[in-house]
Amino acid sequence: MQLLDHVSIGVPDLDMARRFYDAIMSTLGAAKVYDLPHALGYGERCTPQDAASTYLAVYLDPGVIGENKRHWCFKAASRVQVDAFHAAGLAAGGSSDGPPGLRSDYHPGYYAAFLHDPAGNRVEAVCHLVA
Repeated sequence: MQLLDHVSIGVPDLDMARRFYDAIMSTLGAAKVYDLPHALGYGERCTPQDAASTYLAVYLDPGVIGENKRHWCFKAASRVQVDAFHAAGLAAGGSSDGPPGLRSDYHPGYYAAFLHDPAGNRVEAVCHLVA
């Protein structure tokens, strides 16, 4: 079961976010589905023929992003994708909140990396497959 249909992330600077999210979503194989003056979209929206899809919206939001434990975690098909997600995010203006590696406190195959986007939102990529 896929629990989430879509999620939205707010950012105060869409141009900085565009560079970052284009980079990390590309490494995970998520296509950009829209690029508007006030929002970006990645993934696939659900349709009556495909209710299993999911997508991410990144919206222009001037609000302050304070320190918190909230984050958005994206599924990666491989550990190589997790590594690429982390490297691409750093190259596109993000900062590391945990390098790629095993997090065995979750389960023995939990391989993840954590980033902060340029606005301070926390994002993660995880691969659950045991290599």
